[in-house]
Amino acid sequence: MLSVNETTYSTAQTAYVALGGNVTTSEGTPEILVKEAISRLSGVGLRVVAQSRLYRTPSYPDPSEPEFVNACVAVVTTLTPEGVLERLHGIEAEFGRERLVRWGRRSLDLDLLAMDRLVLPDRAGFLRWRDLPPADQTRLAPDRLILPHPRLQDRAFVLVPLADIAADWVHPVLGQSVAALLANLPAADRASVRPIPGT
Repeated sequence: MLSVNETTYSTAQTAYVALGGNVTTSEGTPEILVKEAISRLSGVGLRVVAQSRLYRTPSYPDPSEPEFVNACVAVVTTLTPEGVLERLHGIEAEFGRERLVRWGRRSLDLDLLAMDRLVLPDRAGFLRWRDLPPADQTRLAPDRLILPHPRLQDRAFVLVPLADIAADWVHPVLGQSVAALLANLPAADRASVRPIPGT
């Protein structure tokens, strides 16, 4: 019998993945690590069909930390969302990611942002985590996968690269496109996400 993470859909789904990092390791700089992580996705059942430029962004939530390199990709897969997340965590582990501090420095961070128009665990569960007070966001983490990512609409460092590849994707709960969600953010937030030349 297949486990939840080995179960597959009968038809392919499109998933959107955010990548980022702000720590140089023996494997290379954050820019190299993000590029290498993207190249590993197809080998674990996540076929990359679109890739954003790479961007430099202020560290969040502490801007005094080293800047991040961020990107987004669209992948096509028959894996379930839980299976996708398992593969992403496996790639993080290959690059030495340790989950010690929530929103702390990291060599590599891969987040499953959305999977087609799927809402998990349900609309009420999504809204509960989306509406979590800021003080609780830094200390609480869901015990299950929440889709779309509950902070997606708040973060320019996600929406700017996501708009490169999926500007027309419509959030299944909020009913707005990526382009509209990005336009809702302050101009200063959008401007802080800077493309890396040549990427």
